[in-house]
Amino acid sequence: MKKVKIYTDGACSVNPGPGGWGCILIYNGNEREYSGFENNTTNNRMEMLSVIKALEKLKEKCEVDLYSDSAYVVNAFLQNWIPSWKEKGWKTAGNKVVKNLDLWQKLCELTDYHIVHWNKVKGHSSDEYNNRCDALARGEVDKYLKENKDKAYN
Repeated sequence: MKKVKIYTDGACSVNPGPGGWGCILIYNGNEREYSGFENNTTNNRMEMLSVIKALEKLKEKCEVDLYSDSAYVVNAFLQNWIPSWKEKGWKTAGNKVVKNLDLWQKLCELTDYHIVHWNKVKGHSSDEYNNRCDALARGEVDKYLKENKDKAYN
């Protein structure tokens, strides 16, 4: 089974608002960068989407070391929030529907297929790959804001 390292990050200019995601896949010494944008979203959705988009890039079942600065995403897996949500019909301890249910279900589908080892990294610190993913995500937001600002003045 192929072993892959994945770094992810998401960003929003305001929450909710324009958001971007970025990821880096590392396999056999090769690195690939991907990023994308959504208009009306939240930082948590972008964090989740960065992981989803990265895992969707894998062409076969892989063992993945995944690095994210999102406590929301990482803790859902490391602290077993998801089995509890599923047991309660995707409801929280407060009996409310889990936020971002569509993305959680997609993420569960992908993590049921791949073997994922979750690693929480400190955001905006010395982790070069996390910083690069942050730059990719923010770059998508900045590009959108610049394009729309220019349109407003034309």
